Amino acid sequence: MGYPTGPILGMARAAAGNARMAGRPTRQVRSDLALLLREPQRFAEDPHLGKLAAAVVEAGLPEQLLREASTSAGRGATHADTRAPTEYRWNETLEYRVWGDDIDPAAHEQMRNACRLPISVAGALMPDAHVGYGLPIGGVLATDNAVIPYAVGVDIACRMMMTVFDLPPERLAHDEHRFKTIIEDHTRFGVGAVWKPRRQHPVMDEDWSITPVTARLKDLAHRQLGTSGSGNHFVEFGELVLHESLHGTPPGRYLALLSHSGSRGPGNKIATHYSKWAMSRHGRMPRELRHLAWLELDRDGEEYWAAMELMGRYASANHHIIHHQIAAAVGDPILLQVENHHNFAWREVHAGRELIVHRKGATPASVGMLGIIPGSMATPAYLVEGRGDPASLHSASHGAGRRLSRSAAFRQIRWPEVQRYLAERGVTLLSAGLDEAPWVYKNIDEVMAAQKALVRPLARFMPRLVKMSPAGERPED
Repeated sequence: MGYPTGPILGMARAAAGNARMAGRPTRQVRSDLALLLREPQRFAEDPHLGKLAAAVVEAGLPEQLLREASTSAGRGATHADTRAPTEYRWNETLEYRVWGDDIDPAAHEQMRNACRLPISVAGALMPDAHVGYGLPIGGVLATDNAVIPYAVGVDIACRMMMTVFDLPPERLAHDEHRFKTIIEDHTRFGVGAVWKPRRQHPVMDEDWSITPVTARLKDLAHRQLGTSGSGNHFVEFGELVLHESLHGTPPGRYLALLSHSGSRGPGNKIATHYSKWAMSRHGRMPRELRHLAWLELDRDGEEYWAAMELMGRYASANHHIIHHQIAAAVGDPILLQVENHHNFAWREVHAGRELIVHRKGATPASVGMLGIIPGSMATPAYLVEGRGDPASLHSASHGAGRRLSRSAAFRQIRWPEVQRYLAERGVTLLSAGLDEAPWVYKNIDEVMAAQKALVRPLARFMPRLVKMSPAGERPED
């Protein structure tokens, strides 16, 4: 796999053994070790591979592999230019607005670093913010004619979708077994999840040859079409309390379906490819900024942009298939559907200037725009309307935001206390990992209070029947 002889090779062997003893399949361990060597940040919180990831970063192995790859024959042949800039004019004066107080100092450091980029024009930090790769989760960054793959994120176009049925929420409790069966039969979760036979959607009839990378990924995309990822992705039935009339649906209490997922394996692979390509073009960036490497949109950035927009349509298709299948099984009329996405970049005009606005774990919230901001498996989600605050670049949080890392969750939380907590709140959990327990997230109502100038709540959704990826899956978010 390329691990050098010495202490790191010994650590890799020990980590592999520990992961297998914990029940991780051998094939997945091999795949994880190969990916870790190139993207150690993905495994920083892994309970079995985290120390190895830190050692790989300290040894500079990803950069070494990247240098070797960039000089290999044929590498990057699909791109226009391999020259890396040699000098940068760093922006040391750009400030950013912040909503909320409960934000990790490391997330602020990442936001300050993003604002230093010579392409950065404006920034904002949402109240759900926490550490990510490059740009923090909950970070909003506007740039001039450039896109930053890691400021979009690994799960490109991750999104929310809600379907509201013409049913009272009590129907769920009266016929819980039926609704459990509907979710189990019509969803697939986790790394590598596929449908057999494959699902159909017009997105697969689009031109996937728009980039060499998307062309290679079309078959994988079709296999995974209509499935959900791991980590914090979910499909759940719950109770929606609509406070006011919306698109012809009167105020009241309804049974609703809510889902959270993104562009699956294809989005991940696209993000990885173009992030490495961007870093290869900016080889002399300071170490703390390397994950903020950018692509100029009038050069090879357009290739990434085309792939990103295709992933936006693909992620939406995944949700529509899930909701169509489940709604057909429910069999009752649909009153309302709402969807929105995050982990994306948009061409927008702010203060009379066209900018590229990255929202990594942040929701668009222009005036009147509908969005969905979830809490956790046992706390509310909110259907909101944007207020269009210019200081936030017309943005809001994409959820409650993590306050505990995945490894900390495994250390501090036990299933019996989670099960008691869920039972007290009338929540039935079909499957999930311990790292998605309610306490790993910030208080959603405090997050909503912190951004009352950014969005206006229209409805409150309370989860009742929740399905997430089974325990032990490697997170894709």
